[in-house]
Amino acid sequence: MGRNLYILAGTLVALAAVSGIISLTNIAQQPGSPGDAALWRTMGLGFLVLGLAVALAGILSSLFEQAERRAEQQRQARRRK
Repeated sequence: MGRNLYILAGTLVALAAVSGIISLTNIAQQPGSPGDAALWRTMGLGFLVLGLAVALAGILSSLFEQAERRAEQQRQARRRK
């Protein structure tokens, strides 16, 4: 589960970088382009915040999975004794 969240977070951060780059280039100021530079910056910031939140969820998921595994190993070790 954690690995999938890391992949999703990486994708969202990459989209944030693309949106940020588009907002800095001349593409966003051309007539007929999808939105203006402020919209691209807002989308980039939104993707970045969402990517960071998903990364945090991935970290917490991995942390709890590891704690669960270790607790199970300790229970099995106690049963063997």
